[in-house]
Amino acid sequence: MVLETIETKRLFLKALSPDEMKYIFENHTKEEIKRILGHRSEEDYQKEANKHKNGYSSYNRSFRLFLLTDKTSDTIIGRCGLHNWNVDHHRAEIGYVMEDEQYRRRGLMTEAVERVIEYGFTSMELNRIEALVGAENVPSLRLMEKFNFIQEGVLRQHYFTADKFEDSVLFSRLYQDFKNMKDF
Repeated sequence: MVLETIETKRLFLKALSPDEMKYIFENHTKEEIKRILGHRSEEDYQKEANKHKNGYSSYNRSFRLFLLTDKTSDTIIGRCGLHNWNVDHHRAEIGYVMEDEQYRRRGLMTEAVERVIEYGFTSMELNRIEALVGAENVPSLRLMEKFNFIQEGVLRQHYFTADKFEDSVLFSRLYQDFKNMKDF
């Protein structure tokens, strides 16, 4: 299986679709799956296995998940992707996580997010990219500002984590803004 790959200065972003995820789970052992997807724990594997079991896509929804691979060490260090992709309405939600603490605060997620936004608008033909960011997540709030996302509102007590409800800040970036700003 050859994955579509986007290259940045320091990363390879390897794209996975629902079909590729299905292939991985149907044709590899648990240990191979953990290695392919860069799972660092049994909990990470179980979360992914549950997503596979319950179906990655629902009606008119899909995703593109990019595994962030450090060029120097060839290690999967995080993920960035566009999920809740509503094909008919040309919109998706961006999400990202840096799995390995040693790779944080080095600008790597900035590299990945930049290319994933560009991919979304040019290859997926999105009109709108949305982001839901925890109100206290300062690094993600800074990324939204850096990439000219517009804050649209706050979703009060939107998600449950660490035994409490937290707010999400809703952001968006439109294709027209992307095209006009030529900031890529």
